[in-house]
Amino acid sequence: MPCSLPAMCDAQRMSWSGDTRPAMKSPLAAIAVPETTRVFLLDIEGTTTPITFVKDILFPFIRENLEEYLSAHWEEDECKQDVHLLKKQAEEDLRQNKACHVHAVDQTVHTDEEKAIREVVEGVLWQMAADRKSTALKQLQGHMWRAAYMTGRIRGEVYQDVVPAIRRWRREGLKVFIYSSGSVEAQKLLFGYSVEGDLLDLFDGHFDTNIGAKVESKSYENIAERIGCQPEQIMFLTDVTREAKAAEEAGVSVILVVRPGNMELTEEERSHYRVITSFSQLELSGNV
Repeated sequence: MPCSLPAMCDAQRMSWSGDTRPAMKSPLAAIAVPETTRVFLLDIEGTTTPITFVKDILFPFIRENLEEYLSAHWEEDECKQDVHLLKKQAEEDLRQNKACHVHAVDQTVHTDEEKAIREVVEGVLWQMAADRKSTALKQLQGHMWRAAYMTGRIRGEVYQDVVPAIRRWRREGLKVFIYSSGSVEAQKLLFGYSVEGDLLDLFDGHFDTNIGAKVESKSYENIAERIGCQPEQIMFLTDVTREAKAAEEAGVSVILVVRPGNMELTEEERSHYRVITSFSQLELSGNV
């Protein structure tokens, strides 16, 4: 079972076998933030939030509750819109000859509604298994998570170093935005219903794949334009090197974040990018 709180995870990682005392930590190397920086742009999964939260809590919740959710909300306008977008996505995949779900007739369903719901369920599960990041999929997931957050079934997790660092950046006059493949609504739910309370006042805005894919440099140019600054005034924190490369190509400064469970970096990647294991390593100097 994954840790339910970042603090619990930290305690488990620090404990010695047969000893409850915390392990000694070596000092973390400080990294100076360029003086031109006016904006921090943050990824979520593996950067502000443990990958285990997304992989072991959020995604399983969708798989385990999808059919029940659709059955309960099938006639509601919001659910109808979600289903419509999913069907449009499937049609677009067919037009572009992309890999897509092939529906097999299910003999266990007896009504047209049951059949339609089962087709949506199978399509969504296929997209999730294929690690698709379509806007249609993310929108439905966001609506399901909203219900779970609001009823207390889920609480968003953040690393312990994240909130103090962001508060410090904001005190120094810097702006902070989120850019994630998860929908803006899903982002706001995670931070609005977090284990540390409502954190939405920490952020100046949110971006998702509607602004563009995270592995395309044009997306970061679009974000800079939307914020009203130059790309070189943005510092992007992510754990994904493909995203880092795209941001770098757009002229954005990049920091790679290494957290427990994140993808291992190659020696070449470590030598090319500045790397941190905690937001507390970032030092501001003359950024106001």
